[in-house]
Amino acid sequence: MIAAQHRIYASFFLFAVTTGALMARLPDIQTHLGISEGQLGLTMIGMAIGSLIALTFGPPLIEKLGFRKTALLTVLGPALLFATIPWLPVAPAMFGVLFFAGLLAGALEINLNVEIDRLEIQTGQRFMNRAHGFWSVGFFVTALFGAMIRQSGLSAGWHLGIIAIIVVAVGGFLLISATEAPKPAKVEGQSHGFAFPNLGLLPLCLIGFAAFLVEGAGIDWSAIYMRNVFAVEPFIGGMGLTLFAFFMAAMRLSADPIVARFGPRNVAMVMLTAASFGALLVGTAPTAELALLGFALMGAGCSAVYPLAVSAAAQRTDRPAAVNVAAIGQVSFVVFFLAPPLLGFVAEFLGIRWSYLICLPLLLAGLWASSFALGTKKVDTPHGMPPEPTPLG
Repeated sequence: MIAAQHRIYASFFLFAVTTGALMARLPDIQTHLGISEGQLGLTMIGMAIGSLIALTFGPPLIEKLGFRKTALLTVLGPALLFATIPWLPVAPAMFGVLFFAGLLAGALEINLNVEIDRLEIQTGQRFMNRAHGFWSVGFFVTALFGAMIRQSGLSAGWHLGIIAIIVVAVGGFLLISATEAPKPAKVEGQSHGFAFPNLGLLPLCLIGFAAFLVEGAGIDWSAIYMRNVFAVEPFIGGMGLTLFAFFMAAMRLSADPIVARFGPRNVAMVMLTAASFGALLVGTAPTAELALLGFALMGAGCSAVYPLAVSAAAQRTDRPAAVNVAAIGQVSFVVFFLAPPLLGFVAEFLGIRWSYLICLPLLLAGLWASSFALGTKKVDTPHGMPPEPTPLG
């Protein structure tokens, strides 16, 4: 008998494997399509648009389909869609595929997070951090093997095709018999619609912005950065993404006791400082080895910052917790998906190093906001509120 939370862990892991494989092959896809960094960034906005549409308007349909059907569609679907990308002849076709993949990705995040929250209510146990840790583990695994596969010379088409077969087989087996946790009573003020942040929430939004900007830059552009700046062989080129994902996973899986001991404010400030040094190092590194160290610092630095900001938002008393969490989550989602494509234009016109240096002002703003917007003691997020729609892990 497979425990319900294990199916969710597996869903996060498989979706990370799918997405990570695509990101690891972006340099090859860019070469195949014959497009610049700016054009690639513009193409990738398709996934951002689809995800935001799903996040904003998807909950009623997800509620109607139920957990099992939605999970099958959103875990298996992106793998099949991504497998078609290396065979596409033009960038606009990739934009269209990414748009539909984004719809499924946004729905997946809502579906899995809501189901985790219901399981936590049902069992009285905590699963959220570990579930998102499995996203990071999956991304690390696929980044590591992606670097090896690129080095072996296997084409992007075969690589993503094999990943799709594995995800469909394993995910289908695990999810076909999934059951749904009991639905809690509706919380007053609960809303899945777009909630604008108010003035008091802006410092927490800055913190979330900083974390997601670094995460998006590290995931989307590290392989292309290593290729363009240092002209390293494919395995070394993929190590930037691998190290980023590994240290993000390690910190997410070990952050809870650290936060309990030192408090959210201190932990967030240390992490954002590490991310700032990492971005600076990547932007100025004279050697590939120092750049890889920078990616490791960036991964560790942005790992647990956003959940700390979400917990602080939920504890505010100016509005219902659900409204504040939705506001910071959905606005941060914009940064996660739109910033990396925009950084592509920075890379094209100013150089790819500037795609990382330009992160520094927002990181410093997040560090400043952390100094007063986060508490000094560990605060648990109350059950019964919608969990944060954490984008891509």
